[in-house]
Amino acid sequence: MSGESVLPVTDDLWVPRAELTYRATRSGGPGGQHVNTSSTRVELAWDVEGTPSLTDEQRTRVRTKLANRINTEGVLLLTEGGSRSQNRNKEAVTERFQELLREALHVPKRRKKTRPTRASRERHLQAKKRRSEVKRLRRPVNRPE
Repeated sequence: MSGESVLPVTDDLWVPRAELTYRATRSGGPGGQHVNTSSTRVELAWDVEGTPSLTDEQRTRVRTKLANRINTEGVLLLTEGGSRSQNRNKEAVTERFQELLREALHVPKRRKKTRPTRASRERHLQAKKRRSEVKRLRRPVNRPE
């Protein structure tokens, strides 16, 4: 596959650019009514449910991690309008898409349960004893009269 027709996400996942749909819309910002209007904001749409690029496990992971960005039809929607250039906004939204997908597909390592070492338990007890002694010495002295 050529580098232009696919978008690398992870080492084992490439999304064909043909699956991504771009749409240019009016961008908000300074200016009055009908002044300097240009369609520079870019909306990216990607059909998560219909893409053959994802395995069922990956699709489930993306669906859960990016649930707030996926609409009821199963389409992931992203917008970018930070630049005054439509081309830069398109590049920015594509990079953000790659990063979001990379983070959504990341499987965190399972935590291994560990126990404190004998030396650390001993240090903990010594610190408690020192603290207790400090507090005991702050108490008023009871003198027998």
